[in-house]
Amino acid sequence: MNLSPIELSLRVSAVATVLGAVIGLPTAYWFSRCSGKSLIAAETIINFPLVMPPTVLGYFLLVLLGVRSSFGQLYNHLFHAQLSFTWQGAAVAASVASVPLLVSHARLAFASVEREVQDSARMCGATEAAVFFRITLPLARPGVIAGLSLAFARALGDFGATLMFAGDTPGATRTMPLAVVDALEYGDTRSVLLFVVVACILSLVFSAISARFARQSV
Repeated sequence: MNLSPIELSLRVSAVATVLGAVIGLPTAYWFSRCSGKSLIAAETIINFPLVMPPTVLGYFLLVLLGVRSSFGQLYNHLFHAQLSFTWQGAAVAASVASVPLLVSHARLAFASVEREVQDSARMCGATEAAVFFRITLPLARPGVIAGLSLAFARALGDFGATLMFAGDTPGATRTMPLAVVDALEYGDTRSVLLFVVVACILSLVFSAISARFARQSV
């Protein structure tokens, strides 16, 4: 029995979560400090991948990041490789799909940090970076962890965007959701059962982690 989809799914989800944190945490922090129509427009854009049909999201990623795009050509020039149809591309697709969940939780966590504490640090000479990393982020940690856990679980279960942008190559881009479909088509019920059980266990674990830390952030 080929267990590579399990290892690949964990790797893709971990990288996707890191990428999501790089993009999502600054975005959530900015959201927590802004209001008005501009915030509504920004939230609409950041939540769009969550409600967009996954295959459509994957198509847009192919257009924007594929080998024929400007970004794809730059990526090929820098790394002598392509991003689409690789496990790194699968991580990017899963990251884009999971970022909205991270932003929604982290934003609430950042907003719950008292402004007086932050302002006091600024008055003592702390830079904005120091205020964020030494005060805001530690105080918002439970909510951030809750968002990261949900983002990991969402990346673990991504199917449509991953299939469109990364493909379904055995041992290279075939994650557990893709492996379930392939095994089902070939009548390999043992593999189907294994991947379904592992995926459900991992999803429940990270959902429980998210719920626990979300309660602490209230």
